[in-house]
Amino acid sequence: MECAAIRHFADKRYCYAVEKGHFLIRLETKKGDVAQVILHTQDKYLPLKIMDTRQEQEMTLAYSDNYITYYETVVTIDMVCMRYFFEIKDTAGSRTFYGNHAFYDTCITDLEKMYDCPQTLREEELFELPEWAENKVLYQIFPSRFATEKQVSEDIWYQAPIGHEADLKGSLRGIINHLDYLKELGVDILYMTPVFCSNSSHKYNIDDYYNIDPSFGDKEDLKELVDRAHKLGMYVILDGVFNHTGVDFFAFRDILEKKEQSAYLDWYYIKDFPLIMEWGKKPNYKTFSYAGQMPKLNLQNKETADFVIDVASYWIRECDIDGWRLDVADEVSHTFWKRFRREIKAVKKEALIVGEIWHFAEDFLEGDEWDSVMNYQFSRSVMDLVVTQKMSISAFVGNLNFMKGNLHTKLEGYLWNLIDTHDTERFINCAQKDFRKQMLAASLQLLLPGMPMIYYGDEVGLEGGPDPDCRRGMLWDKSRQNQSLLQYYQTLIRIRHTCPALTKGNITEQYTDDKKGLFYITRHLGNQSITVIFHTKADTVNLAKLAGRQNLVSGQPFSGTLEAYETVVLV
Repeated sequence: MECAAIRHFADKRYCYAVEKGHFLIRLETKKGDVAQVILHTQDKYLPLKIMDTRQEQEMTLAYSDNYITYYETVVTIDMVCMRYFFEIKDTAGSRTFYGNHAFYDTCITDLEKMYDCPQTLREEELFELPEWAENKVLYQIFPSRFATEKQVSEDIWYQAPIGHEADLKGSLRGIINHLDYLKELGVDILYMTPVFCSNSSHKYNIDDYYNIDPSFGDKEDLKELVDRAHKLGMYVILDGVFNHTGVDFFAFRDILEKKEQSAYLDWYYIKDFPLIMEWGKKPNYKTFSYAGQMPKLNLQNKETADFVIDVASYWIRECDIDGWRLDVADEVSHTFWKRFRREIKAVKKEALIVGEIWHFAEDFLEGDEWDSVMNYQFSRSVMDLVVTQKMSISAFVGNLNFMKGNLHTKLEGYLWNLIDTHDTERFINCAQKDFRKQMLAASLQLLLPGMPMIYYGDEVGLEGGPDPDCRRGMLWDKSRQNQSLLQYYQTLIRIRHTCPALTKGNITEQYTDDKKGLFYITRHLGNQSITVIFHTKADTVNLAKLAGRQNLVSGQPFSGTLEAYETVVLV
């Protein structure tokens, strides 16, 4: 038994309330090393001579990633504090007892050698998530390039490649005019990149947080967009750029004018004067990256923090938006995000708070900061599986299970599973314009739990290289659209909406076959049973034993043969 691989902490990742009186306990072991785990529990304060509260409960092998197996169980308790330890049997038959980070040859009886779980404390830390958002389909819009109500020539709108300065006159009114398209596609949530006053096309250097950029419209336009979206059963998320501002933001402009005498010095991280803002030179003040036009806010300063929280609250109160996606959120302190969550949830309890972070983010996802993240781990895994083909299908599933094994169990349905964004090259370009690979990537997004995030235009084959070329004008001319791809997206989203077993069902069968490139998974929910098979290779595979079952993707009985990069959904 590899004892060094056995891991548990009595914290919010390994021991937490899923609801009052019900606690999930998780233990990590080396993959393939352990045959059985039994959880032993007892009341901390009731002596055994008064009441024997000892209980044993076998833990379930919940999932394995590429290195670790995660055992889980849910215990029902009603006590001031629970003490517990683990009995672990390996595949060779040896047995050990593990409590309070130490191993023992015999069953643990000393309470001080057990782990500790205060019930009320953990229940007060219950991770509450907006139920409306779970497993919903998200659509990312880049407002300056998505749609316009103004007259713009095709030569301008469809220019390719495209640069930062191109003015396509995209607007909120243009988005409003295409809400029916989004509803027909099956979108549940619109996420728009920044819409506030800025002199750039991307608006990530904001000068005025209380006004919509005039090129997009005004507050009344945003109100109308949100209201009409809500009436269509859709939600609206805005982009919160709170890590940094533009240089024309009032506080930084005051610093530029008054230098050391400015009342706003503590709003930023200024090292010395004069300020170095020349392109190609490292600024002498903190910025986003080393972009001198995006000075970093000091959110440890109470006035600055008050301002940001007021802005975020203002747009919820004024326009009834449904949440915030937080830009560069991992470069802002935990202290601030804890306060942000408390105050934003006080304004709108069901507001969704999602952080932009390009790496694993368990420390932001413990229930007191964000509700979710942009899941770049998913996008990188899809890229390595489908495009570069450096990853096996079993390793891909292992990566999915790593996220499940290291995050709160509720979070699986809230991760923003993306394949490209306004910051990355379009997936179709990465795939050398092989639409079969785009369809496979879309199926991995749309037929697995999480919040699949479709970057505008992906569904019609919009191309684009690295930023800024990934921000081309949306393909509204149907002759320019890939209609079969659009129909495929619509079909998968319809299946997702009508088959809740896909995202909420219990897994009753699952396996991968690296040689054939197959990922097979069956889920059950109530009377619904559904099987999804992803084929991730360029050849054909015969699965004759499944022939005749209805394939919801094609609408026909399954022939028994999977073509290159094909996905089937069988009932």
